[in-house]
Amino acid sequence: MDPLIITVAVTGAEVTREHNPNLPITPEEIVQAAVECYDVGASIVHVHVRDPETGKPSSDPELFKRVLEGIREKRPDMIVQFTTGGAIGMTEEERIAPVYLKPDMATLNMGSMNFGDDVFLNPPKFIRRLAKTMIEVGVKPEIEVYDISMIATAKKLIKEGLILEPPHFDFVMGVPGGIPATVENLLIMKRNLPPNATWSVAAVGRHQLPMNVTAILLGGHVRTGFEDNVYYKKGVLAKSNAQLVERIVRIAEELGRPIATPKQAREILHLKEV
Repeated sequence: MDPLIITVAVTGAEVTREHNPNLPITPEEIVQAAVECYDVGASIVHVHVRDPETGKPSSDPELFKRVLEGIREKRPDMIVQFTTGGAIGMTEEERIAPVYLKPDMATLNMGSMNFGDDVFLNPPKFIRRLAKTMIEVGVKPEIEVYDISMIATAKKLIKEGLILEPPHFDFVMGVPGGIPATVENLLIMKRNLPPNATWSVAAVGRHQLPMNVTAILLGGHVRTGFEDNVYYKKGVLAKSNAQLVERIVRIAEELGRPIATPKQAREILHLKEV
């Protein structure tokens, strides 16, 4: 199996400091969280930004730029991945804007879905526009799939040349409205991937750890962090994103799975070296 790539999603769009007071909010806090996670084993940081004054989700390119520049200054080889999902209610223009800053990667969501009590809209026209833009600016997409039908959509876009090969998928599991986070469902998702694809698993709440461990055993990669889960164990809040990364590193090492360095992660994902 390839060395394990650990992605950390340090902030997200839904979690607040009421959920966990250790949530990074400002660009400087997000950069520091990324550095701490890099130092204990994460190769990729998945980035959302917040309004520093209100803590609400933001699409301000200047905030994304400050995070990107801060990480590249402190840990130049860390892979920076921007969200294009943003937050419920953001316009398409707001969601696409961070891609033009040319991070290493950006998310590419493969369809619309009920998302809790809201609707996460990703019309086909917008998906194609995002995919084309990523090719034009040289940003590798992480293909976000919340259900098995979205894998079929991704295969169609690959066939159309709108997603370059080899593709990288992220299975987002356990979101109300998306595919439930079970081992059976993970195996089905994995079996439906293109043969040359790499993949990782993000699962929300209490499902994060068991799905991460299953991915480690199956040869996939993992995403952890406060965006998906703010607890270390039932009733105990995590002290930091780095604490969640450290646990994954420890488990992977116990299972005999080496941790990918940023250089190895770039080779596995076919990203340019720094």
